[in-house]
Amino acid sequence: MPVFLKMSGSITLRSFGRFLVPFTIHRNKGVLCSTILQRSVSSKIPTVSYPKKESTSPPEQRGLDGWKITMKSSMQEDASAVSSSKDEDPLVAIRELIEMWRLFGKEVPEQISEEELKTAMECVSKSSKKKYLKYLYIKEKIKKAKQIKKETKAALKEKAKKDQLLETTKEDKQQNFLFLRLWDRNIDIAMGWKGIQAMQFGQPLVFDMDYENYMKPKELKNTVSQLLESEGWNRRNVDPFHIYFCNLKVEGAYHKELVKRYGEKWDKLLLTATEKSHVDLFPKDSIIYLTADSPNVMTTFKHDKIYILGSFVDKAMQTGTSLAKAKRLKLATECLPLDRYLQWDTGTKNLTLDQMMRILLCLKNTGSWEEALKFVPRRKHTGCMEISQHSQELVNRLKKSKPFNSFPKGSLNIHTQKRWLE
Repeated sequence: MPVFLKMSGSITLRSFGRFLVPFTIHRNKGVLCSTILQRSVSSKIPTVSYPKKESTSPPEQRGLDGWKITMKSSMQEDASAVSSSKDEDPLVAIRELIEMWRLFGKEVPEQISEEELKTAMECVSKSSKKKYLKYLYIKEKIKKAKQIKKETKAALKEKAKKDQLLETTKEDKQQNFLFLRLWDRNIDIAMGWKGIQAMQFGQPLVFDMDYENYMKPKELKNTVSQLLESEGWNRRNVDPFHIYFCNLKVEGAYHKELVKRYGEKWDKLLLTATEKSHVDLFPKDSIIYLTADSPNVMTTFKHDKIYILGSFVDKAMQTGTSLAKAKRLKLATECLPLDRYLQWDTGTKNLTLDQMMRILLCLKNTGSWEEALKFVPRRKHTGCMEISQHSQELVNRLKKSKPFNSFPKGSLNIHTQKRWLE
């Protein structure tokens, strides 16, 4: 049964149960009714705690800020743990970092040494570490490619060797054949025998190795390449020279480069390498220093003389260096007669060591300047003289001694007419 209470004003209350409850209360009983209503409403409506006026952010934003603070604190703890582990063993830490980068697919080497780890650890920034590890990665990749190429080449060589062995076994089965087969080892034995004879009885040819201070490293390497070519041409010749490497300082620039090029064959070469000077080994009156700056022109090859070639590649045009040294030692000097036999066009008259070797070998075997000077590069001259100056002088001497018109006029014609009549 609804109860209506009379008061000066009326209050309408809205319940949470979708019902409207009207009340009319007198003034004298307002306090009591208000307490009753407050208790009844508080028992049915849940309590909601509102934030204070000082905090203006909503509850969701406050929870996100708290999550961020928590994550930052955990990251700081992890970083402190990593830093403590780095302090304990930095090499292990950098190795684990490299392994992690490798798992992520970054360009890092698979194998890394302790020195490389220390170098990577000394890098200041992260980008410098990445660049250094990328350099090691590329270096390792190139090394693997070279190794694969080497293994492939060795496999092909082994296969070719087996095929050659099969061919030789088939040829050995054929007993009836006209020509003998010359093997490489037999040719090497024959060349070695000629080299031994040259060292005992051959004419000496000296390479002066006292010019390493006058050249740059690139020029010195070019000189050593020319020396290797010269030694090869001499070894393959019919009558080789006995080669001397004089003034060759042990552990010097020339010696190191020669040992590097020849390798294990350096001690087996059939030549004489010594630190002594050519003046100490041979008498001065039998020495002729070949230099392009000499005023004396070489006319014939002398088999009883000892020719000296300066091991010198002159890229900076240091003219007169070998001539000055020969004058200091009071040695005879000569140059090749290039102007007599060749129509010189452009360029200097300095020839390489291997070209000089081939010219001297040809002169030694044939004595012909026309044949020997064919080894001069054609880019330096336009061709040989039709009649050389030396030959022209010889013809002039013959004309003075015995004239060509010694027969009377018409005698040759009468003789030919008689032959035709017969």
